[in-house]
Amino acid sequence: MEREKFVKLVEEALDTLPIRFHKRMQNVSVLVENIPPEQRSQRGSRNSGIADVGDLDNLVLGVFEGVPATQKSVFEVPTGPDRIVLYQKNIEAVCSNEDEIRREIRLTVIHELGHYFGMTEAQLEGI
Repeated sequence: MEREKFVKLVEEALDTLPIRFHKRMQNVSVLVENIPPEQRSQRGSRNSGIADVGDLDNLVLGVFEGVPATQKSVFEVPTGPDRIVLYQKNIEAVCSNEDEIRREIRLTVIHELGHYFGMTEAQLEGI
């Protein structure tokens, strides 16, 4: 899928989130990259395809990078926006069509927003 189309699906997922999420989201950016840094081959570039993937069930589809809202202090000086990164090639690898990609993007965005709001993996498992 073209990056532009994928980003459009991410924007759609964000636009359909409940208003209460939007009101509480502050200083967080949502980005799209091809694959996580630890998945890139030694010789591969930052935008290379899936490298050495043996198990699709263990692919990282997204990540939250930052300090969860529940751990932030009003006394700390913000260092920049928190980030949610979606990994396009990995999401595409676990999906077989555009509808599945759209659903997986939404699930991944909600999962990573859960981390942004301070939820643990165990708490997110039921969502």
